[in-house]
Amino acid sequence: SQVNFEEDSQKQAVVEHWKTLMPSRGSKEEPETGCQDARGMDETQSTEQLNVSRLRSSSVEIREKGSEFLKEELHKAQKELKLKDKECERLSKVREQLEQELEELTASLFEEAHKMVREANTKQAASEKQLREARGKIDMLQAEVTALKTLVITSTPSSPNRELHPQLQSPSKAVFRKGHGRNKSTSSAVVSAASQNVTPEPVSHEYKEVDSILFAEFQAWKESPTLDKSCSFLDRIYREDVGPCLDFTKQELSELVRVAVEQNTLTIEPVASQTLPVVKVSAEECGGPKKCALSGLPRTCKHRIMLGDSGNYYYISPSCRARITAVCNFFTYIRYIQQGLVRQDVELMYWEVMRLRREMSLAKLGFYPSEM
Repeated sequence: SQVNFEEDSQKQAVVEHWKTLMPSRGSKEEPETGCQDARGMDETQSTEQLNVSRLRSSSVEIREKGSEFLKEELHKAQKELKLKDKECERLSKVREQLEQELEELTASLFEEAHKMVREANTKQAASEKQLREARGKIDMLQAEVTALKTLVITSTPSSPNRELHPQLQSPSKAVFRKGHGRNKSTSSAVVSAASQNVTPEPVSHEYKEVDSILFAEFQAWKESPTLDKSCSFLDRIYREDVGPCLDFTKQELSELVRVAVEQNTLTIEPVASQTLPVVKVSAEECGGPKKCALSGLPRTCKHRIMLGDSGNYYYISPSCRARITAVCNFFTYIRYIQQGLVRQDVELMYWEVMRLRREMSLAKLGFYPSEM
């Protein structure tokens, strides 16, 4: 546009020059002589040609200079545009990188928060479980202490306690006496002569002999006590005693009872005559005061069990209660050994375990105390 403007200005100057050379129409100058006119015309033409050539050369130079200037400006603009494109590309990459890092940081923070919540919930559940177990152990120990106090206090020379004096019990009850008589073992007893009017028979004593295989398995377990049934000691007891003792007619409920006994979450409570069952499952599964939920047989049920915190109660017969109680006593004792609460000789602990195994075997065969 600048070049065109310069060309237009140069053309306008030439036209004005021509106008000054040409005489106006209204001039009243007198014509000169013929030779003077011819000479003037030649000079005028040569001057015009010189001016035209000058104009042409100047316009070409101006056009060339203008094109070179425009090319330089265009080249500069292209360079600046390339630099700006590179800068934009770099900034876009930086923005994408920052967005990705922000997303990763947000995801990691959320994951860490969820992990902390899960750990807190797990610790809370474990603490609550330990609290329940501790309360159960405290209640059991308090009950044992109360029972022992009752046994000691109620035994007098005039009215001896038959639990503390097995020789005063009848033969049918002597086998199922309470307490932990680890150093005494009586298989039979005689009845008092005053009550039976017969000559008392001598008390027969049973002899005990340690089985080397069983004692070796118990010693190996005692070195590192655990409740994992994969060890040879507990594996044998599971196969020979615990499994058969908790094998009831209702297989599904039997499996739930076994798990609850292993996890120490089973509750046995007496049934009051006016107490109604808390039914959350079918009545057939829960049984009733006249039907055992484990055997499915019509029996008088004086106790009921609850598995964990489910809130479902199942009525059980005295025989089933004796079997479950025998297994619970065994697990309670080995838990005491595992926790270091039993401070006795290894052989005494072994014989106590054998006594608890015998109770499970008898309960499986259907023998149970009459008070159950």
